[in-house]
Amino acid sequence: MAASRERMQGVRDEDPLDWLRLIRSRRIGAVTFHRLVGEHGSVVAALAALPAVAQAAGIDNYTACPIEVVRHEMGLARAARAVLLRWGEAAYPAALMDLPDAPPILWAQGDVSLLNRPMVAMVGARNASSLGLRMARRLAETLGAAGQVVVSGLARGIDAEAHQAALATGTVAVQAGGVDVIYPLENADLAAAIMAQGCRVSEQPMGMDPQTRHFPQRNRIISGLARAVVVVEAAARSGSLITAREALDQGREVLAVPGHPFDARAAGCNQLIRDGAMLVRSSADVLEAIGATIRVADAATEPVVALPGQTLPGPVPSRRPLTETASVHSLILARLGPSPLAEDQLIRDLAMPPATLTPALVTLELEGRIQRQAGGLLSRLD
Repeated sequence: MAASRERMQGVRDEDPLDWLRLIRSRRIGAVTFHRLVGEHGSVVAALAALPAVAQAAGIDNYTACPIEVVRHEMGLARAARAVLLRWGEAAYPAALMDLPDAPPILWAQGDVSLLNRPMVAMVGARNASSLGLRMARRLAETLGAAGQVVVSGLARGIDAEAHQAALATGTVAVQAGGVDVIYPLENADLAAAIMAQGCRVSEQPMGMDPQTRHFPQRNRIISGLARAVVVVEAAARSGSLITAREALDQGREVLAVPGHPFDARAAGCNQLIRDGAMLVRSSADVLEAIGATIRVADAATEPVVALPGQTLPGPVPSRRPLTETASVHSLILARLGPSPLAEDQLIRDLAMPPATLTPALVTLELEGRIQRQAGGLLSRLD
């Protein structure tokens, strides 16, 4: 903790270009960035040590990101009116500070003060039903009226509906590509409105088109910014469930809106509820889960969204099996590193039965957080 405070105090004295050079260098992700700075004491020292560190790892002729590259990125940022937020600065989101994989830098457009207000994340299906869109709109409006900033991923469907409904009260869009690259293009007008009334952020380089691997990285920021993640509609295998698992790993609350068993778009939400996530009937449930004061007008009278013949169950226990799953994931990720480790050795190290470990490994592999190699070897992807 003392080392973290020293780093925070030293941010002002360091050149932002050095921060960009380090995080934009090959094979340097957020976790490696923080580890190198912690080991060497500053960003400048970490940059200077990079060639030797790479050589020790078997990589010859390694060079850090050229200064011309980051100067070009800074020029693109100025043209896009984007602001650089560095880990440890006052404007950097406090909610992300304690995450082991906190983005070292964020590019932000719009009202950066929103990033340090209480937030609730809302995620869900891109091909959302009309009922799902209605629920997302109602939740975003009433959570905003209660003082919560709504954060989401600027995707079509539930994300876009939540952003639109929360424009007047505060919304943050976390983008998978560069903050100046709008995806999907159909949300260009919404993105412009969020820049004018809310805030858009990204950890990716300016001008970067979103790639498949960027979306799970974006999801950890969405959940990290929020005190709770509300899943409105989600298929059994979807990015929204990845966000929910990230939230659990980060110690955030996970809530879900129930749906009809025959609707594939509700399968993920129903699965979360089955496994112990809190069921959401209205924003009052969300506010209760995060211990916030209910300021919406007569929240108890908010309409409960349910399909004909569907009965919504009462409150569920706050202690959830999902937290146990998150704990297993955290133990696995803490033990694995870039160097391959045999699965048998991992089982011995964690003293965990294979029946518990194997499903967790499959989930982490599907999420792109670990890699399985020949011979039963496992490694963590940074």
